[in-house]
Amino acid sequence: MKSFLVRLGSGIVLVILALIFIITGGDFLLGVCGVVSLIGLFELYRVFHIEKSPAGILGYLAVIVYYLNEKFSFIPEQMIFVLGLLVLLMFVYVFTYPKYHTEQLLAAFFGVFYVAVMLSCIYQTRMLPNGAYIVWLIFLCSWGCDTCAYAVGILIGKHKMTPKLSPKKSWEGAVGGVVGTILLTLLYCFIFQGRMGTTNRDIAFLTGICAVGAVISMIGDLTASAIKRNYDIKDYGKLIPGHGGIMDRFDSVIFTAPIIYYLAFYLIGK
Repeated sequence: MKSFLVRLGSGIVLVILALIFIITGGDFLLGVCGVVSLIGLFELYRVFHIEKSPAGILGYLAVIVYYLNEKFSFIPEQMIFVLGLLVLLMFVYVFTYPKYHTEQLLAAFFGVFYVAVMLSCIYQTRMLPNGAYIVWLIFLCSWGCDTCAYAVGILIGKHKMTPKLSPKKSWEGAVGGVVGTILLTLLYCFIFQGRMGTTNRDIAFLTGICAVGAVISMIGDLTASAIKRNYDIKDYGKLIPGHGGIMDRFDSVIFTAPIIYYLAFYLIGK
């Protein structure tokens, strides 16, 4: 009971903080996303034992450069950033050999995009027209899906979805999560339809986007679980009481943020 109350309390605090950060938006939200990305990257790097190494420090610097570029746009093309980071990591790999295993350098490169770049889509979604409303769909189809899937799974879940990876997840829960997300999206869109200025066609698009996002959010959750199981750890960190670390709480958000951003960007309009 105590652990449940701790988890519930932490969840309420997270929601309140999310409200403050996202409603404020702008540079404040960009900075918060950057800090959260750095913490999440540190947690991920700790799994691979590179959190305090030159490769890890290079990863942190890359995140800082990426977020500064979001503000000041001094890198003309994204591919320059990608290739620059890759080349610098290869320098570290070669001139510190045999300090690192190959998978550690791959993790250093992968982590920047898996955590920081994908999380930055929260800020980018917030900056879209009607982004102040659309951005909440990221959390609705990640945390909302998770809650609905858990409830349905507890009630009627019988068929295991990934018994070796996550024995508690069921196909019934997965379906319940997607259906629950669709219903929550419809409710949300109709409540704020006047303020968002959306048509019924737009609402249909947003509902479809969130249905896709709900499926992707479960993949994101399972991806983070797979990494933990491969390296025999329970949680990525202890920053959030009852939840674990940033990566434990934002594992599904990491995947849904870019899905919501790009689908909303191209389907609803720039």
